[in-house]
Amino acid sequence: SVTNMFTSIVGNVFGFKALRALRLEDLRIPPAYSKTFQGPPHGIQVERDKLNKYGRPLLGCTIKPKLGLSAKNYGRAVYECLRGGLDFTKDDENVNSQPFMRWRDRFLFCAEAIYKAQAETGEIKGHYLNATAGTCEEMIKRAVFARELGVPIVMHDYLT
Repeated sequence: SVTNMFTSIVGNVFGFKALRALRLEDLRIPPAYSKTFQGPPHGIQVERDKLNKYGRPLLGCTIKPKLGLSAKNYGRAVYECLRGGLDFTKDDENVNSQPFMRWRDRFLFCAEAIYKAQAETGEIKGHYLNATAGTCEEMIKRAVFARELGVPIVMHDYLT
């Protein structure tokens, strides 16, 4: 699949510590190979349906700074973005579970931010929670917790 190819090229080749300066400038995928990837199981229509947004672009952003905020301050940034008019926000791929911001706390504060912004704007809002973890079992645990909070959209870093 295309995903496996990217994992091999980007994850393995760029992961060599002996390589100090390597840049991928171009990548050509043979049409026969790209046809093996049928696309994601859910597309833009599912996003529009979940957010009840039609006839215009969806507006979103990745929360920055990506590292260094407490879970409470991170949730505040999510709230301010959503309250300010964005449809959704998302975690950066590097946002996971650090000592200063554990994943469970981040999930809780982000869910609170979503519900508060929705109540104040009358619009459906969303946030992509990064559920990436060291094991599949832990990723599923995080995804289930997100669903229990009412946050149906999670993401994961496929190179991890």
